[in-house]
Amino acid sequence: MELTLEAVALFSLKLVHETDGSSPILRDDPVMDDYQRDVFAFEVRNADIDTIQHKVDQCLDLALNALGGEQTPMGRELQKLSCDVRNAQTLEQMHPALLTLKDYLKAVQ
Repeated sequence: MELTLEAVALFSLKLVHETDGSSPILRDDPVMDDYQRDVFAFEVRNADIDTIQHKVDQCLDLALNALGGEQTPMGRELQKLSCDVRNAQTLEQMHPALLTLKDYLKAVQ
């Protein structure tokens, strides 16, 4: 699950920070400091779903802005997919929603 959380953060931040001709954002990039796998692993071990949802929300808010906001088709789809993550009450409920979200973010970047 930690890898999926890190991937959602990475693909979200790629939408925001990568531009044509610039260096790609990698997992060890400083912008990923709060969203690395070991940080998420600690939160998953503690079952800290609120902190996990907050961190994912931060990344998704940035990605939503990069996609043009809620009024765009991609923004609406991102909002729809992120609802399942936000509404999850357990890590087990969150995981399938994160996988779908990761796939969507990867496709639109």
